[in-house]
Amino acid sequence: MLTQENLKKAEALFARYPEKKAALLPVLWLAQEQEGWISQEMMRYVADLVGVDHAHVLGVVTFYTMFNDTKLGRHHIEVCTNVSCMLRGSDRILETVERVCGAKAGQTSADGRFTVSEVECMGACGGAPMLAVGERYHEHLTAEKTEQLLSSLR
Repeated sequence: MLTQENLKKAEALFARYPEKKAALLPVLWLAQEQEGWISQEMMRYVADLVGVDHAHVLGVVTFYTMFNDTKLGRHHIEVCTNVSCMLRGSDRILETVERVCGAKAGQTSADGRFTVSEVECMGACGGAPMLAVGERYHEHLTAEKTEQLLSSLR
């Protein structure tokens, strides 16, 4: 369930759209910001809140890579492997991330500290290769810079 504060935010979103279901994406974003991920229980709650089937919400959550349907580690490491980053060595960056974090892409480390994701373009092609830690971008990476960055995360 959304907190009272987030429920008020959702109500404000509903007022901006002609139909409640049009606010599905921003309401899901609120839910994810609140919980860190979107559980099946939260998907059912949001479906009822906006007036759509659970299957519709499940489809949206699993389609968009910005939504997480599994619990993440303390640090979510997203490594861009699209064309610009690939041409500038993202394969080495991903290998370094997997080695240092102790988790392959799509996995969370055993200690729950890191979740590693391989992602498509994050819009930072001029700074390739790059990765994001949460919402923060790190660009012009080398394997050494990547290892230093990851070692600094607590």
